[in-house]
Amino acid sequence: MTADLHDILRATDLLSSVPAADLEAIAAGSRVRTFRRGQILFTAGDSGDTVIVVISGRVKVVVRSADGGELTLAVIGPGGVFGELGVADGGPRSADAETLEECRLLFVPREIIQDICGRELTAQHALLRSIAANLRRLTEAASDLVFLDLPRRVAKVLLSQPRGEDGLIWLPVSQEELAHQVGGSRPSVNATLRGFERRGWIQMRGRAVTVTQEEALSRFAGPKLS
Repeated sequence: MTADLHDILRATDLLSSVPAADLEAIAAGSRVRTFRRGQILFTAGDSGDTVIVVISGRVKVVVRSADGGELTLAVIGPGGVFGELGVADGGPRSADAETLEECRLLFVPREIIQDICGRELTAQHALLRSIAANLRRLTEAASDLVFLDLPRRVAKVLLSQPRGEDGLIWLPVSQEELAHQVGGSRPSVNATLRGFERRGWIQMRGRAVTVTQEEALSRFAGPKLS
């Protein structure tokens, strides 16, 4: 198991450059847990005492309003890392995290990451890059919510999805989850997707959405912020 964790940690952007001895120390001091779909990992205000590596499955990071509204800030898949902000400032969680499907997660104590970042400049730089990338993404998302209409926000999320082996883009979340990502309702997102389908930009088959005309959808979505 330790050897497997070593490879998992090495594959992350945050820890890819740290010495093997440090990876072994992280693996020895961390714990792997399995979660069912829909389980809450933490909520806003909880202690940010761990950095979490996704071994398998997907996790969404969300903010929720008092009346039950939800906005998805990020969806993290295998090899992804979240919870880094607590390493930098020692503060509490700023959002909730919930599993989208069955997940295996590695919980790394914050103190271990802090120690490595204090000794290894490359790890420190990787942490700063990760936090900066999250800030850029959230800034763009906030801008989109203010300045773009719902159809263009949906188009941008579709275009941000990874490509399949056939070169097409496939949306791995339900329309309800997509609505949470773009700050809309499920009916309005469904209407938007149906409009894209009528234009021939996408194909919908059950819960699967495939982008078939990326260039047309990109023109509609507009330029991406640098």
